[in-house]
Amino acid sequence: MSRQRGLGRGLDALIPSDGAAGGATDLPLEAIQRNPRQPRQRLDAAELRELAESIRKHGVLQPLIVSPGEAGRGYILIAGERRLEAARLAGLKTVPAIVRRATEQQRLELALVENLQRTDLGALEAAEGYRQLIDEFGLSHQEVAEQIGKSRTAVSNTLRLLKLAAEVRAALAAGEISEGHARALLALNTAPAQTAVLHTVRKRGLNVRQTEELVRKLGGERRRPAPRRARSADESDLEERLRRSLGTRVSLRRGRRGGSLVIHFYSDEELNALVDRLLEGG
Repeated sequence: MSRQRGLGRGLDALIPSDGAAGGATDLPLEAIQRNPRQPRQRLDAAELRELAESIRKHGVLQPLIVSPGEAGRGYILIAGERRLEAARLAGLKTVPAIVRRATEQQRLELALVENLQRTDLGALEAAEGYRQLIDEFGLSHQEVAEQIGKSRTAVSNTLRLLKLAAEVRAALAAGEISEGHARALLALNTAPAQTAVLHTVRKRGLNVRQTEELVRKLGGERRRPAPRRARSADESDLEERLRRSLGTRVSLRRGRRGGSLVIHFYSDEELNALVDRLLEGG
């Protein structure tokens, strides 16, 4: 597949460089189809109403970008979904649009670029868009990053969100938890574990740092064990004396406060003999 480079520059790849609407033409709203590759799944109703009110007063100030539909039937929207929906709410019959030819891959890439640059695209919506570019168009993580103007690490980290449990993804999409919460939950390896911690986060109103600490305690991320303190000659000597006296292996461990003494035995008879010896003179 021939891959188009440089789309990370943004919508300037399709919009005339002088930014003017001189290349635009008025198209009937009914002739414009929603981009089937549009990554955004949710539009804020309140924002749409505000934009619709602005359009009633001032019109559509920035043209939409569309490409011709298959077999010359209508047009497919590339960029401007919020403006298109707001224009419908405002009761417009036509909207200004720039017509450009684009492949399916370009339509997806440009929809991603527009949403990432102009309105905050949800992390899961971005991840799904990246997944389409990888699975359906064969791009690597690095190539996706180049196409949309992001770092490869950012693309890879966003894609990891698709591994979240279904309930966690739903909570993230609904804004009940932040992307930081979701990334913390990724450290848990099973869906039931992620869901259980999600319930705790909701119930207690935990912030991201508190969630990370809870995940760590549950084993999602273990602290490295502290290096063992070097044993003194006196400790080694005491351990050896106990071994000789009791006739079995003895382990002496010191901590910050006290320590432990472990006496090993290998049969019931040996245990009984050790007990008798320890209790002599008691």
